[in-house]
Amino acid sequence: MESWYASTTEELLMALHSSAKGISEEEANLRLQQYGANKLTDSKRKSPLKMLFQQFTEVMVLILIAAALLSLFLGKSTEAIAILAIVLLFGLLGFFQEYQAENAMAALNQMVVPTVRVRRNGIVRELPATELVPGDIVEFEAGNVIPADLRLLESFNLKIQEAALTGESEPVDKISEPIIEENLPLGDRTNLAYMGTIVSYGRGTGLTVATGMATELGKIANLISAVKNTKTPLQEKLDKLGKLLALVGVIAALVIFMAGIIKGEAWPEMFLTAVSVAVAVIPEGLPAVVTITLAIGGQRMLKRNALIRKLPAVETLGSVTVICSDKTGTLTQNKMTVTVVDLPEYTIPFKSSGLEIVNQPTAAALDFALAASVLCNDATLEVDTNNPGSEKVLGDPTETALLVAGAKRNIYKQDLYQTFPRVNEIPFDSVRKRMSTIHCATGNLPAYLSFVQNADRVVFTKGAPDSVIAICECIWVNNNRVPLTDEWKEKVKQANTRLAQQGIRVLGFAFRVLNEENTTDPEKALTFIGLMGMIDPPRLEVKAAVAKCKAAGIRPVMITGDHPLTAAAIAIALKFDPQPEAVSGEMLQKINENELQTLSAKTAVYARVSPEDKLKIVEALQKTGHVVAMTGDGVNDSPALKKADIGVAMGITGTDVAKEAADMVLLDDNFSTIVAAVEEGRVIFTNLRRFIKFSLAGNIGKVIIMLLAPFFGMTIALRPLQLLWLNLLTDGLLGLGLGTEPAEEGIMNRPPRNPEKGALSKTDFLQLGTVGIAIAAITLSLAVFYYNPQQPEDLTWQTMIFATVGFAQVFQAIALRSFAYSPFSLFTNPLMTMVVISTILLQVAVIYIPFMKSFFGLVPLPAKDLLISLVAGSIIFLVIALDRKRHRRKLA
Repeated sequence: MESWYASTTEELLMALHSSAKGISEEEANLRLQQYGANKLTDSKRKSPLKMLFQQFTEVMVLILIAAALLSLFLGKSTEAIAILAIVLLFGLLGFFQEYQAENAMAALNQMVVPTVRVRRNGIVRELPATELVPGDIVEFEAGNVIPADLRLLESFNLKIQEAALTGESEPVDKISEPIIEENLPLGDRTNLAYMGTIVSYGRGTGLTVATGMATELGKIANLISAVKNTKTPLQEKLDKLGKLLALVGVIAALVIFMAGIIKGEAWPEMFLTAVSVAVAVIPEGLPAVVTITLAIGGQRMLKRNALIRKLPAVETLGSVTVICSDKTGTLTQNKMTVTVVDLPEYTIPFKSSGLEIVNQPTAAALDFALAASVLCNDATLEVDTNNPGSEKVLGDPTETALLVAGAKRNIYKQDLYQTFPRVNEIPFDSVRKRMSTIHCATGNLPAYLSFVQNADRVVFTKGAPDSVIAICECIWVNNNRVPLTDEWKEKVKQANTRLAQQGIRVLGFAFRVLNEENTTDPEKALTFIGLMGMIDPPRLEVKAAVAKCKAAGIRPVMITGDHPLTAAAIAIALKFDPQPEAVSGEMLQKINENELQTLSAKTAVYARVSPEDKLKIVEALQKTGHVVAMTGDGVNDSPALKKADIGVAMGITGTDVAKEAADMVLLDDNFSTIVAAVEEGRVIFTNLRRFIKFSLAGNIGKVIIMLLAPFFGMTIALRPLQLLWLNLLTDGLLGLGLGTEPAEEGIMNRPPRNPEKGALSKTDFLQLGTVGIAIAAITLSLAVFYYNPQQPEDLTWQTMIFATVGFAQVFQAIALRSFAYSPFSLFTNPLMTMVVISTILLQVAVIYIPFMKSFFGLVPLPAKDLLISLVAGSIIFLVIALDRKRHRRKLA
């Protein structure tokens, strides 16, 4: 029913079969079965069965499965079972990592299930928000998140922050009366409160009209989940590489098969040879090791408070050139803090331990100003007496900041209210830009309020400085009322301007003593007390993170809905730009696409922008060649998060819909975490690049061996089972070790990589060829030396090939480790050390343990021959070491 806003209270209660007392528990249980739990469902989450199935749909894997089935058809059951076992192992590894990542996200969404106050059978009780049903009557106040779509029945100075849904940056005033208009947009339905929005002021009561996916938030969640995800550039290039290698493997296998048949060889034997060549070419471990490397990197990021939702997006982090960050809570502490109290005769800075006091008159004037800010305040502050210094605040951030400032001087609202209670109020509205409260002394007041002890009533007013000063006739100087002359007005104006230019939010305060003759207009002829300035201070660790960004060639950009002066002040404090000029959302509306692209190339701060503006900024940056990471927390941020190369959602303040649209979730809402994730992304990509170089060079060597061996009389240099074992050790174990290498020193002092260039450069391919040819040349030389055509049953030559290729790739992996430390360092990556030792032991075990050597068709080697094989394999280390030396000389 779209016209809930037009119905009267009686019509609403009748339509939903409810009453002012709420529904009964029995009726609630029935409706819970009918409507389902009040939560957003994740329609995009894949089932475990689908995840498992997708692991076996890669082209490389399908070719190996086909080879295994053909081997089984030809009676080669051992080879067939071995091939299928390896395929299954890699598939299960990939499935396990993806399933773990999905569960991590699901756990995040279930971390906090909020409770709500619900009226049932006339009794107010707290329930989990998921148990809410249509017809329930909900009570809420400042600080609460609206748990479902509600039609307001009561509204007391109620303001709701709807930016997460509508993009409206200012809290919306709410009413409870019907609105008799048709086809109202969401933002104009001011008697409705929507799921996921936040009560910023006042309190209210609402009738639940929609829950779960039937809410407005749920409808948007459905739209977002319908958007398909695209592959990252590296993922696409690896897919193309895998298909190319698979094609090369199939063609090479067919050529060898046909050549053997033409020469008169038995076709089953030639088929086995062809399968061996295909196995040698196809890097069957590539998809699994890439997934595992990404997943391990994702786990490392999780320890640094960054949850990666989509594993392939990890590598994109290494290419990020611009980080677009929100200000509040990400760059700042999301905690408004009073920084200065500017009184007519004193300017008092705020210190972390309290307010700096010079003398007793200063203290008295300050305490009076703080008392005014605490009394004219709708927020609440609770202090834990068992844990001094810890405060629990509820209400508008500006008002809570004033309460905390008062607490620093032991001025508490609950204490003042005992002898100076509020008897009336004039709520804040956007026209007057101020609020007032009226108090009456019922007991002894503190010394700083003693001069109003005998007054009938006292008005305290706070608001925008220009609004407050306009209704003042006097100013409070040295505890006396003096006329508010033009000179005093100018002085106050200058103080306000000075603070505003520093990005400080300023409030003015005033008071008035009332008597029976002057009660008609309380907000008149007031006495100006002074100004208070506050700011959401920058996070201490962000400044270093910004510097790290710049050193890494990444441009930090602030995008906020806050005031331009405030945004610029924070940007200066964090050194975004020496002299940042904030571009406003209003300016963005006036320029065309080309002008925005030009502007985006030099702008570090955007202020007063809407979520729609965020999307424009992201598109402009991408069109100028940037790889963009973008933060967001609201539903309306979802398009920008989807559009960005890396969408980053807030884990604390972010909506579920924003998290679903994002690639990464910040568990601490901290800009430094984004920078840490970018660093991890670079590390992961470097490790992936190492593994790809390692795997392809080794496969090139194996293919050359398989292709050239027949020219020396050795029809099948390595059998499929032997090749699969080698690939399992190298692409599997050694590849996993390379994928866990730690960050190299100076990795964040390099420019971002160009994602369009892929994982490997032309120089890399030259190195691959050199290493592959070296492996083949060394191995074939030994094979020719050991091969005896007169004794074809002596397989010493084949065992030497098997051993030498394995040892060569061990030394290849060691040599490919970081340029920043010795490749033989045991402690920089203990896992790699364990993997190298395990690989050597397993290689030796296959050659010497009876049941294993017979299964793989090998013969035990004399110690001298094993040593020769080991030394021959170590030559590869020297080949790569020479290239490392040349690379270092080039960088010097």
